[in-house]
Amino acid sequence: MTLRILLVDDHAVVRQGVRQLLIDRGVAIEVAEAETGANALAAVAKHAYDVVLLDIALPDMNGVEVLKRLKRKAPRAAVLMFSMYREDQYAVRALKAGAAGYLSKTVDTAQMIGAIQQVAAGRKYVSPAMAEALADYVSFDGEQLPHEKLSDREYQTLCMIASGKRLTDIANALSLSVKTVSVYRTRLLEKMKLHNNAELTFYVMSNRLVDLNPAMAG
Repeated sequence: MTLRILLVDDHAVVRQGVRQLLIDRGVAIEVAEAETGANALAAVAKHAYDVVLLDIALPDMNGVEVLKRLKRKAPRAAVLMFSMYREDQYAVRALKAGAAGYLSKTVDTAQMIGAIQQVAAGRKYVSPAMAEALADYVSFDGEQLPHEKLSDREYQTLCMIASGKRLTDIANALSLSVKTVSVYRTRLLEKMKLHNNAELTFYVMSNRLVDLNPAMAG
């Protein structure tokens, strides 16, 4: 199977490595690159791709928001989320938004190729960790958890605050103003009926939404 793939990631080294790997292994005949959500949406508007590998952490917008917009432009596109965030943080949210699967950047080459080929064939890719996250989600019998009421930006802000990042750090990472991030914080606290960062962090840790690992940045 030779595929046309769009790789969306803001790290040039990651893009170059994955691109070379997929071409060398004969998985893809073309691997186009985009470093922002806006670039990805522009690329999909111009060309048809068999698979879109889409990172969560992009400089201009959250990857799940890119996914939603991308699916409106190209409903048949097979989008495989590709991120350092653990499956139980974003997998359910991504699948609900139309992703064909969720792939951790920690997987080995065989797993990555298998996942790409699976979604290219029109099937869903569900890793064991994602299956567990989905099982946890449906076990609540449809009851919506407080963090599931948040927008994608609010949810990302929630996880970053719980990881110990200051509002200025979050603003820099998301290319937003500190005022905007402060608004997200206020909204998420209101929606979740929490009062401060301590309660927020306790909630996030209790629900295992964040892995306190400094490598979880992309």
